[in-house]
Amino acid sequence: MFTRFANPQRFVGLARWLTPVFGWGAVIVLTIGLWQALIASPTEVEHGDTVRIMYVHVPAAWCAMAAYSSIALASLISFVWRHPIADLAARSLALPGAAFTALALITGSLWGKPDWGTYWQWDGRMTSVLILLFIYIGYMTIWQVIEDRKRASRLAAITAMIGWVNIPIIKFSVEWWNSLHQSATISQPGAPGLAPELLTPLLLMAFGYTLLLGWLTMRGMLSEIAQARAARKPAPAATARVEAL
Repeated sequence: MFTRFANPQRFVGLARWLTPVFGWGAVIVLTIGLWQALIASPTEVEHGDTVRIMYVHVPAAWCAMAAYSSIALASLISFVWRHPIADLAARSLALPGAAFTALALITGSLWGKPDWGTYWQWDGRMTSVLILLFIYIGYMTIWQVIEDRKRASRLAAITAMIGWVNIPIIKFSVEWWNSLHQSATISQPGAPGLAPELLTPLLLMAFGYTLLLGWLTMRGMLSEIAQARAARKPAPAATARVEAL
């Protein structure tokens, strides 16, 4: 399974099947999730209606970290085994991951203002998520400015793997340092948890965001493969000249 899809032709067959599954799945799940989050779910005692920002903010933060962890894993595979599809996957995850990171920062600031009285606080979590956005930008910049694809691949992979150190910092920052953020609500044993009427739309939105991330990644990978194939085809005029000879 690991080596089977190193062949771009085999991968394209799988991706063409997965892309509509991810796409339509995202549309269906996000439609239900948004209805649950914005209309059906109740307000929260402490946060009031501003709790609805949680349904956008938390899944965005989840996808930002999941996308980067996937980039780091794909980069490891590419670095060690020279797996071309892993390299392609890492590149295609970067832009959606950066977008989710930016969305998490923006919605977090909007949520923070009514609850904390400020849009921004240089606490551990907010700062480490901002650093994650900079790492994403740095990773994408490497691919843009280095023309030698093999050299760019190696340097980008090293950057991605080193940058993954920031992911556990984001995760555990609220336990390690004083923070305006509350500690884990549902992801750790003994956490207080959320009421089912709040948890259900949150999980739906997280699943919908994950499907959207998958769709964006598949689309990006298929687009790059199509561009690479088009670049290898001779221009019609050149073909005509060859045939004339």
